[in-house]
Amino acid sequence: MAVQAACRLIGIMRKNKIGSVLFLHALLLLLPACSNKQDTEAVHPPVAIASGDECHLCGMLIQNFPGPKGEMYLRGQQQALKFCSTRELFTYLLQPDTKAIVKEVYVHDMGKTDWQHPDYSAQAFVDARKAYYVINHPLKGSMGHTLASFAEREAANKFIKQHGGKLIRFDDITLDMLNQL
Repeated sequence: MAVQAACRLIGIMRKNKIGSVLFLHALLLLLPACSNKQDTEAVHPPVAIASGDECHLCGMLIQNFPGPKGEMYLRGQQQALKFCSTRELFTYLLQPDTKAIVKEVYVHDMGKTDWQHPDYSAQAFVDARKAYYVINHPLKGSMGHTLASFAEREAANKFIKQHGGKLIRFDDITLDMLNQL
């Protein structure tokens, strides 16, 4: 139907300049119909980490280790990929093949949960793209040093005062940085 309308407008456009203007306006109205399917997909919320859940990257049992965890959804998948640490999450996320298809990403809000015994409920997770991160602190996660993740800047700064470290944001995290942790 949209194709037929566009063909009629092209015919009008050829006849006069007013038709050209009409064609451009119609084209602008039709552009949203060409949007990507991913824009219309439902947003997947964070999910709880169950006792038998394994890290998608290394296969270790997630609940056997301290520190912040992460999870993500890839475009077109209904199942969350879960990770035993934020370091593992970002190591997987920043791979070129993965980065292009990630839909949602979540990390623990360490301002509201204990490092040694994190809360594994869905409410303990926040949008990783909006979170604040602390690197170069002494606390360890499942695979050694990891990124401490926080929903609020104030909680991250409080953590830095107590443990040291440097505040960064989602877009600052690189594979090189992870290798240096």
